This record gives sequence, C-alpha cells and structure tokens, in this order.
Amino acid sequence: MQFSEENQYLLVKDYSVSKETFSLLYNKEYDLLKTYPTPSLDVLGKYYESEDYISHTDSKRTLFEKLYHFVKVRAIKSKVALITKENSSKGNLLDIGAGTGDFLTEAKNQGWTTLGYEPNASAKTLAENKGVVFTDDIFVLPNASFDVITMWHVLEHVPNLEEYIANLKRLLKPGGTIIIAVPNYKSFDAQYYGRFWAAYDVPRHLWHFSKTSIQRLFSDHDLKLFHVKPMWFDSFYVSMLSEKYKTGKMSLIKGGFIGLRSNVSGIFKKEFSSHIYIIKNN
Repeated sequence: MQFSEENQYLLVKDYSVSKETFSLLYNKEYDLLKTYPTPSLDVLGKYYESEDYISHTDSKRTLFEKLYHFVKVRAIKSKVALITKENSSKGNLLDIGAGTGDFLTEAKNQGWTTLGYEPNASAKTLAENKGVVFTDDIFVLPNASFDVITMWHVLEHVPNLEEYIANLKRLLKPGGTIIIAVPNYKSFDAQYYGRFWAAYDVPRHLWHFSKTSIQRLFSDHDLKLFHVKPMWFDSFYVSMLSEKYKTGKMSLIKGGFIGLRSNVSGIFKKEFSSHIYIIKNN
C-alpha cells in the first residue's frame, strides 16, 4: 500500500500523552488512513505510558471510569455470546490484545479453551492474576490452531498490518472465524468532532479503517467478510472523550447526546462509531 504526504486527510493531536501532532494520510485504493510519521517500535511504547489509558487498567477512580467498566461487563457477555453464535462448537479461542483478561475469563467460564496475547506488562499481570494463560509470540504458534481469533480494538495498533493479517489466516482453522472490532472514521461522531475525535488516538492508532478497508485487506488473504455489526456503546464513550479534547471539560451530557445522534445516523447510513467485523476462513 502506498501513502503519500500529498494525500493528507487531517492533522490530529495526541491529546492524552505526548501532545504531539500527526498527519493522517489517505490511501484511495483501500479507503484507509495511516498515522504519519509512524513512531518506530523502540519508542512506540512511551505513547502508552499514561494512567488514563483505560483498557490497560481496572481502575475506577472517576465517574467516567466507573461508567466504562459498568458497560464493559455487559459488553463482555455480548462478545462471548457472539463468538459462540458464530462457531458451531466451543473450541480454541485466541484473543490478541487481551488487556486485563476479562473477556478471556468469561469465555473460559463458558467452556472455551483460551489463549491470550498482550504486550503491555501491567495489563498482562492483572490478567494472569485472574488465571489467563498467555503466549509471548503469536507468530510461532502452530498453523490452524484456533477456531476463533478475536481482536477487540487492536488491529488499529499493529505496525505490520499486512503481515499480521497473513498470520491470522495461518493460525485459523478451515471454517474458522476472525472477529475484529475497530473504530470507523466515516461515522457521524468522527465527522462531527473532526481533529478532536478521540478514536483517532494518534499515534497509538496507526491505522484508521472504513468498511471498505477491512473488506479489501482481508480479501487479499482469501478471507471473506460475512457480517458487520455496530458497537452501540462506543459512540458514547468516544464522544464524551472527544468533548474533553475539544473543550477541556468532560461533558457526559453533551457527549452522550452526540453519541446518541451518531447511533441514530448509523441506523440509516450504516456507519457506526465502531464496527465489529465477522470474517470467515473459507
């Protein structure tokens, strides 16, 4: 994939950690945005060093964090219900970017054989204390090992995108399912907030996807996109955080209202704040 500085889509600031500004470059063929410049692997980790990086902690310090974890409990149950629905039997599950391990814990409790991968040491420790088993390298796992592979808001973080997708194909059993959840830069809330949209989350988010992006990237590896589902709660969380970036204040009411508008728009335009993509290995 080719990206040119001449095809700049937007300038976006890292509001949560470094306060640096990055460009989003556009690739027309894949309808895909890329964060530029892309931090090298040896410095990328410093952009995650924040107590406010909520997916790497079980903290409930503020009302916002309490609301996040309240919704998270319900979302986890729906995620496990989804993977069970999409697979004929409860088999081997790999969750890439397992965070603090709550999804895998629930899946294991419901009969799945689980394995996680998580590069963040503190999040991984929290998960291990819950009994989650991890691999240190998904590229050395045996071929055709998993019935289901999940990446909940993870694909946007991986530097080597095409290599990663090729490895997902390698790890998946024939007839297996990949479930990917990523933000959608074509949603109402993304258009409304523009450079303040929290789901750009540069430079931690290296890629910014549309439905076309996902379909084309995975079809390149002979994987078929079957269904696209909305993540209803993401628009509220993202809009509340976007309000903070835009105004300097966390507004649950204004953010909640824009999140609701985004979901209503999504019903008609089929462009939600985040999508779940269900992809099959033929």
